Amino acid sequence: MSWASWGDFFAMGGYALYVWGSYLVALGIMITEIALLALRRRSALAGLRARGAAREGRR
Repeated sequence: MSWASWGDFFAMGGYALYVWGSYLVALGIMITEIALLALRRRSALAGLRARGAAREGRR
């Protein structure tokens, strides 16, 4: 594919809303997944620390 100008590229032959909208949705999903993974990791580490502290308290 070739475009005559950057404006034509960004217009995507009249399908810009669908094309760029799809990219934005995909990017949003990836960012959300990374954020949720970070939250789950933080929660898991806190749980392990609490379990380790409880185990040390029983000794």
